[in-house]
Formats: sequence, C-alpha cells, structure tokens
Amino acid sequence: MSDIGRSDAGFYEFGDFRIDRANFGLYKGDAQRSLPPRAFDLLVYLIENRDRVVEKQELFEQVWQESFVTDNALTRAIKEIRHELDDDARSPRFIQTVHKRGYRFVGEVTDRLPQTLQGQPGIPEVVEEPAEYVPTDDNAAHQYQKVKWAVGLVVLVLLVSTAVLFYFRSEKQARSLVVLPLENSSGDASAEYMSDGITESLINSLSRLPQLKVIPRTTAFRYKRKEVDAQQIGRELGVDVVVTGRVTQQGDSFIVQTELTDTEDGSQFWGDRFSRKLSDIFLLQEEIAKVISQKLQIRLSGEEERRLTKRYTENAKAYELYLRGRYSLAKLTPPEVQASILYFQQAIDADPTYALAYVGLADAYSALALSVDMPATEFYPKAKTAAQKALGIDEELAEAHTALGFAMQFYDWDFKAAENQHKRALELNPNSADAHFAHASLFALIGRLDDALAEVGRARELDPLSLRINALEGRFLVLAGRPDEGLARLQATIELEPNYFLAHLFASNAYLEKGMYGEAVAEATKARDLSGGNAEAIAWMGYSLAASGRRDEAKAVLDELRKRSTERYVPPYNFAILHFGLGEREETLRWLEQGIAERDPKMLFLKTGTQWKDLRDDPRFIALLARINIRDQ
Repeated sequence: MSDIGRSDAGFYEFGDFRIDRANFGLYKGDAQRSLPPRAFDLLVYLIENRDRVVEKQELFEQVWQESFVTDNALTRAIKEIRHELDDDARSPRFIQTVHKRGYRFVGEVTDRLPQTLQGQPGIPEVVEEPAEYVPTDDNAAHQYQKVKWAVGLVVLVLLVSTAVLFYFRSEKQARSLVVLPLENSSGDASAEYMSDGITESLINSLSRLPQLKVIPRTTAFRYKRKEVDAQQIGRELGVDVVVTGRVTQQGDSFIVQTELTDTEDGSQFWGDRFSRKLSDIFLLQEEIAKVISQKLQIRLSGEEERRLTKRYTENAKAYELYLRGRYSLAKLTPPEVQASILYFQQAIDADPTYALAYVGLADAYSALALSVDMPATEFYPKAKTAAQKALGIDEELAEAHTALGFAMQFYDWDFKAAENQHKRALELNPNSADAHFAHASLFALIGRLDDALAEVGRARELDPLSLRINALEGRFLVLAGRPDEGLARLQATIELEPNYFLAHLFASNAYLEKGMYGEAVAEATKARDLSGGNAEAIAWMGYSLAASGRRDEAKAVLDELRKRSTERYVPPYNFAILHFGLGEREETLRWLEQGIAERDPKMLFLKTGTQWKDLRDDPRFIALLARINIRDQ
C-alpha cells in the first residue's frame, strides 16, 4: 500500500461514512464497506486534496506510482468508490467528474486523530498477534514440519500458476475490436486534431487486416467523452476488445498511452506507454498497430504486415495538415468543409505524392455538392479529379475508389463505371462500411432496392452507430414501399442523435407515404431548423404543407425558397419538389429540365422517389429518365 497521505489525521468523516486510514477501512455507520486497496488510496487522496480539482495525470502519478497506468484503471476505481459511497455521477454528493480534467471531492469532511475515536463502533481494536506454535513432542514436531513443507509447496504452485496465467493473459485471441477516441490530455483544445487523427490512423491501419473486424470511425467516435464500460461497449457493438488511451503533446514531443480491455469480463490485459518526437509519429503508429495485432494473437503474412505498416507520406508536416483537414471535414458545416479543403491542399503542397490527402479533397468537394447546397458543376469535377490523382499514386487505395465511384454516379451518371469502382473498393477492403454504403446508394438510385437494402444492412453491421448509414437505410426502406420499417429505423437514428437533420428529413418522407401529413410537416420543419435552412428540407416542408391542404402556407415557403435563390445557390430539384406538391406540373417539369442542365445530383432520385409516381407515365418524364441514363437500369 502506497503512502499517499499528507495529513496527520487518522480518520475522516463525511456524510454517513468514516475512513480509518491506518487500517484501510471504510465504514457506513457500524458496517464496513469493501473497497479495493487502489480505490481506497484514490478516495483518501481526493479527500486530502478536496480544495481543488485533481488532474488525472496527478492521480496516476501519486496514487498508482507506476511507470504506466490507464484511463480504464482510473475509471474503474472511481466507479468502485461511487458504488460503495452510494454516489451518483449525474448528481454527485462526494465525487465530481470535471470533464477532460479530473475529479474533485465535494463532500463536507471532518478530520479526526486516531485516539479521539478509540472505542467507537466500527473502529477495529489493535490485537497483539500470538506467537507461532512450536510443538514440544519429537513426532509432533516432525509432522508439523511436513505440514509446513506441504503448505509451502502449495503456495509455490499457486504463485507459479498465477505468474503463468498473468503471462498468457497479456494476450487474447480476438477477431473484432473498437478503437475508442484517444483522449487529448495536452490541456490544449487546439491539439484535439492530433488525438483524433492518431485514433483514425490506428483504425485505418488495423482495418487492413482481413481477419480482424474493426469498428469504423463514425461509430467509434459516438463514444467520445462518454464514460461507458468495456462490457457495455462489447454488448452494443459485438466486439471482443476495446482499445483506449490518451495523447499528451508537449512541444515537439508527445506521449501515447494505450490499453486493451476484454469486453467479456471488463479486465485490462495489456497496456503500454510510447514516447516519441513528432517527426517519429509514423513509426509510433506502426509500432502500436503491430503490438496490438500481436496481443490479439493475429499471425501476419508478409503482405498483411506490409499493409499494416504502410505509409502514405514520409512528411510529418503534410500528415499534420491532413489530420487537421479530416478533423474539420468531420464537422460537415459549410465553413469547416471549406477549411478542410485548405488543409488538404496545404498537405498536398507539402507532399504532392500524398494519396490520402487527395482522397480528403475529393470527399470535401463531394460534401459541398451533395450536402451543402453548392453547384455540382463547380465541385464534382474537382472531386473526380482529386480521386483520380489519388489512384494515380496508389491504385490499391480503397477509399479513392469509393470517392471516384461517388463522383461517377452522382455527376457523370455513369452507373456501370461507378459500380466497378465500388466493387474494386470492396475487393481491396471487404470490411469497409463506406464502400458497402456507396454500393448501396448506387443500387437505390437505379431501382435495385433489394440489393440496396442488403448492402446498407452490411454497412450498418460494420458501422452500427453511423448516423448516415442508419438514416439512409430508413430512406431506402421507404423507397422500397416499407414506410413502417423505414420509420422505425429513422426513429432509432433520432434516438442516437436527436439533432441529426437528415433523419428528420427522411422521417417526413415516411410520414407522407403513410398519409400522416401533420407529422410530415413537423419533421420537415425540424429538419429545416436543425440544418440551418437546408434547401431540400425547406422544399419538403412546403410539399408536406401542400399535401395537407395548407396551400397558402406552402406558397409562402415557395416564396422563401425563391428569395433564398437570389442570395445563394438553390438546387433545381428542390423547386421541382415544391411545385409538384402544389400540383403545378408544367413548372415541375421545367425545374427538372433545369436540374439536368445543372447536373443536380438529386435528380437521380427521379426513378425511385415515391413522390414522382404520378408523373411516371408522362412521356416528358420518361424522356428525363432516359437523359440521366437511369430509365433502363
């Protein structure tokens, strides 16, 4: 037991509880509570430093006093303390969590010297231990020595068995894992991109091993800043192992601490600390990935080891800029997407052979064209060019094939070529949720809805908490004429993230199919508000109002969209939706013609979009389908 105290007090009283430091006892009234030694030390240290927030690193150094400790160990000890103190993390009486910093003891404490409590209930008495028994009879003495040898032998066997068990416990045969976001312990919020980036790099490296199922970034990052135990994560994601850790950056150096936890019993079976210069970040990530594969008893072929340690750049500055770009792009707001483009371009300037940076650029341009109401003719050609440059550098980059496939289907309207790209991506990485999702979206556009549902279902198995995949699966179910199932999937998505506007937008479509117009209006309105005025959400709000008989309100929404178009770009497809809701067929067809002229990617929903069913016999509509190469697919 470590000597962590700084007070002369032998006892502490708080609430209904009492601590006896000398005898390592925690009592509630007369009843003794059970605390593991490390948790007891942690509680005492927090009490003795209750005038301030105690940083995690300080707790590691002062309580554990070891060269390596883990967040898991600290979290587990805090949970053990809260359990014995009947405390609640959400409204703490004693232990308060200070987000991203540490913990603070917030209860009122009274210090007591040992002698002031002598004779009180619950305080153990000091008992003098009896001397060892020594037999006087020779035969009894001989038997006594034999018993002592036997006991000693049993103890030795137990010690050896424990050592062997501990050795083998440092490895675990596993076939699935999740890398949770490494915590940024630098005390600098601007360094978050580094901890997130190293997490994503580990995910990407381990995903290249075909025998290992690795949960993608989108689901893994749903657990960011959440205190969830490994067993719960194992149940939710169906994985064997959880990878956790933290990154501390100090000048041009940083420390990465990583640990592996078994989701079956919640026990940590490996952990280590890696300290490197920023210039050695590639070596560090390779080392961590290789150690993890060894601890999971994965035998690597020469080709698999090459994939695991593959570097896309040797330029540390280019890599840092790429991480910043991915960090910005993940936020998916127009300013952040634009910022990501600058970072990716700067990474390319630093290393023109950096294929992943070109993929990042392609993803950012596609996001502007498909999700942020920007002209497709301006951004999709750039996305396609960037993806092609990435493939020119590295033909085996699955992410680049997926990016190129998206551009081919949404801008070129070349579905055969797009499918070839998606198939190639899946050949290179069969466990890529993004590649399965891209393939599903293609099938949905050309009317192969059973295939679309199969592929998006596989994507959801691989990436179960992805908001995009869950929401699009709901939409595909609606397109397949299964609005109740689609609505159930969308409602499950909203439970994951109530503010995800696409789930509300697609739920509006589901309610329209069910004839529940009031609910459709409410969901479309919520989508508009949550998105900050997305044009498609506005259009569906107007369509739902018209369907419910509120034509004047629908016309007011149309006026709003027209005014908006004088200030910024509004894709033609959205005007077509609103005019069709108002029963204005000629205006609808005129805007659809305009959509083809502007290569509006949403035009591809003409074939399967349920709202267009009353137009599908119109020769002019049939001609439109032919012009986007989708009629006979």
